[in-house]
Amino acid sequence: MRLVFWISALGVGYVYVGYPVLLVVWARVRPRPIRMSRDTPSSEQSAPPRISIVIAARNEATRLRARIENLLALDYPSDRRQIIVVSDGSTDDTLDMLSGYGDVLEPLAAPPAGKASALNLGTAHATGEVLVFADARQMFTPNALRALVAPFVDPEVGGVTGELLLNCEPSDVAGRRAGTDRRGASTDRRRHHRGPERRAALDRRGQLVSTIGDGVGLYWRYEKQLRRLESIVGSTLGATGAIYALRRSLYRALPDNTILDDVLVPMRAVLAGHRVVFNEQAIAFDRAAADARAERRRKVRTLAGNFQILWQEPRLLIPVVNPVWLQYVSHKLGRLLVPYALVGLFVANVALATEHPFYALTLAVQSGLYVLAGYGAWLDSLQPRPAGHVTQTWLPVDRVARVALTFLVMNYAAVAGLLSALTRRNVWR
Repeated sequence: MRLVFWISALGVGYVYVGYPVLLVVWARVRPRPIRMSRDTPSSEQSAPPRISIVIAARNEATRLRARIENLLALDYPSDRRQIIVVSDGSTDDTLDMLSGYGDVLEPLAAPPAGKASALNLGTAHATGEVLVFADARQMFTPNALRALVAPFVDPEVGGVTGELLLNCEPSDVAGRRAGTDRRGASTDRRRHHRGPERRAALDRRGQLVSTIGDGVGLYWRYEKQLRRLESIVGSTLGATGAIYALRRSLYRALPDNTILDDVLVPMRAVLAGHRVVFNEQAIAFDRAAADARAERRRKVRTLAGNFQILWQEPRLLIPVVNPVWLQYVSHKLGRLLVPYALVGLFVANVALATEHPFYALTLAVQSGLYVLAGYGAWLDSLQPRPAGHVTQTWLPVDRVARVALTFLVMNYAAVAGLLSALTRRNVWR
């Protein structure tokens, strides 16, 4: 049992602590900066690349108008921007609404075959040098497109992912949203608002705060830091589906029923010998899942997609073929194995608890984590209240409990994701 305990403990520790530390050291010792040629004119002096923005949508008529207005208001030359919206079998008035924009965008109608098929159709009609993928819900900051295409000056860069800011992130981060309204117009609010006032401004329409926001926010900040470091040493292991770009020459048609286009598309670029880098200046905004149930559904789908990619691109498992093999195994595969290591760790700890005070202590720590997660689940079941009121009344232990709950939700989703991927239930669309 000691062997099971220590193998499990070291495995979990490496995935969540050891690998990030390795990346920090790697980034300092051997970084790979984006190569900006001295002979390349600055962005102010040269025309930016032609881009094709592709959005796949189904029954999103109520959201698309604001989304399109946001794209049209961005700082990018209109003669170098193509907007393609693919209606994936919409039964609402999506196409009628899109037709009202005339030549400003290209609406495409498709039978309901899923996002992957819609993206394939949209990219087939794209004429830009760079493909920009976006969703119907999230909004961009005014300079997002320029920031997204800037790294393509380096010929090694095949893709760029932007930063997604959630409304549950700390005010000094998520508050950057206060400088941009829904259509991308800049304001000076960020000069005058700090702390709770800034968060309150974000939620002035009375939206409910996520009951699992503390845990999701912490996890997402941790995840983005890994992406920053992975970008510095080579390539990220995917992209943020709400805001990423790819050289059109690198796009390959997605297989039907692909779950994670924002992982498969970038990883194919990496396998082709290019880098996919992270640019935090290209920003999109989104909301956190409303509660643990919604977050669980989202993560099950995401982790089912990670399993699916293994048989879509088995080359990712071959060290001499995958240039980011170590990162992929440590980050993606490691997360998929952690739930089983946690089970082994707990079972072994129970068996060893009476042998030495150390094992009794570690069992108490593990038990405390699960008790806190249970308390977090109870908090999650309570009726959410308006933003601002909830965030100001949560106790510190409540926040820790929500983080513990999020940790367990993530690991439960890895197991459920495997079952869903094997049975193709609840995740394919």
